[in-house]
Formats: sequence, C-alpha cells, structure tokens
Amino acid sequence: MAATSHSLLHNPTATFSRAVVTVFVSSEGVTSERRFDRGTSIAALKERLEPITGIPTSSMRLTLFSASDSPLCQIDDDEKLLGFYPIDNFCRIHATDSNPHRQKGAFTDVSQVKKFEITDEEYEKRNDSVRAFKQRMKLGRFADAASTTSSTPAQDEFKEEASKINVGDRCQVISEEAGGLAKRGTVKFVGLTQFKPGYWVGIEYDEPVGKHDGSVGGERYFDAKNKYAAFARPNRVQVGDYPEEDLFSDLEDDEM
Repeated sequence: MAATSHSLLHNPTATFSRAVVTVFVSSEGVTSERRFDRGTSIAALKERLEPITGIPTSSMRLTLFSASDSPLCQIDDDEKLLGFYPIDNFCRIHATDSNPHRQKGAFTDVSQVKKFEITDEEYEKRNDSVRAFKQRMKLGRFADAASTTSSTPAQDEFKEEASKINVGDRCQVISEEAGGLAKRGTVKFVGLTQFKPGYWVGIEYDEPVGKHDGSVGGERYFDAKNKYAAFARPNRVQVGDYPEEDLFSDLEDDEM
C-alpha cells in the first residue's frame, strides 16, 4: 500500500488524467462557472483563463478556495497538474494580476466606457427620437400641452352619454360600415383618449369585427384580441342585456 501511495503522489496523471471538475473562476468581481480536467497543467490552465479574466499568463496568480469559500492554497507551479492541488467540484479559482502597472477594473468599471452624448438642441432636431414620437402622438407632457390649447366643449363632448356607460357592460353598436349590422360586445374602456378629443367607449366585440387590440397610436387603453377591439362614440353604444350571439346559428345543417 505504501508503494502505491508513493507512486500516485509522484504520478498524479494515474488518478486525475480523466477526471473533470466543475469550478468557479473569479477575477475583479466577475465570476463564471467552468469545467477543467484534473490532468491539465497549470501552464495550460492559465492559457485558458487568460481570455476569461483578461489577465496575461505571465502575471497571473491563482488562489484556490474550497466549496465553502475558505482559502486552501496558491496554485503556483506551472509544471504541476491541476489534480496535484486539493481541487474538487464547486471550488473557486481566483485570478489576480501581479503586474502593478496594469489598469485595474478595465473589464468592470463602466465609468471608463466612452458614452455617446448629444446636445439638447441637436436632440430636438431629430425626428427619430422618443421625444419626437411623443410630440407626434401627443403623449406625456405633450398631451397635457395639447389639452390646454383645446377648447373645453370639445373635451366634454359626449360626456353625459358616457356617464351612463360602465366598464363591464354588455352592449351593441350599430355599424355604419356593414349595412346596419349590430355588433355585440363588452365595454372595456370609457373616457378621454389621446387620438381625438371628447369621450369614447372602447369595446371588445364577440367576433373579429373590430380594428385593433385595444391600442391606438402607440397608447394602450385596454387589452383585447387583435381585430376584436374598436372605439365608438357613446351615443352609438347601446348597453343592456345583449348576450353573445352565434353568427352561424341560422345556417342549415348541410351548410358549412
């Protein structure tokens, strides 16, 4: 037994050449999970760690920590194999740079990243910016400005009719585009909108006879399936007991 132990001590490849361990590699506050063969030399290990840590192999210093993150030893002999050291699954290898002239934090300090900057005057001239989009759609503070310039009567249009309609009401709308077809649905929104002044009623129809999904001009007013939603003026919306209809109930049995 003594001879066997002695031979293994001086020939680590006999035991570790095919064993792979999962370890954590850390450097400058960055940690990643890696897998290494215990039969890898420390010199080769450093070459693999260089693109991960950004530390040159010539100045790389490695410290081994246990799975409980207690310091175990320095990995300091490039000629030895990784398995020579007491490494096991979920240990941590921490890499530091011994070069005192190297810039620290080059990979983690975002303050060193050059940022794109533009003056407010240049930004105002762009037509592809968020500000330009909000101005076109009269959203946010631009909507407030638009509302102060519009007349009060326009904003109050259909207010009385809207006050008699509540979200959740069943309703029907007489279509002006489909020969007077009564389209039934459920009220999902009642109030002022960004796309036009006055009060509007948002409806989710029972069938795909709408125009959108509850979103108009980039502003979402309610959620509905696409082509099931539409807005109508309150004076065109009749609320009451309007159960969902089967549009195909009048077809003959032999019609499909």
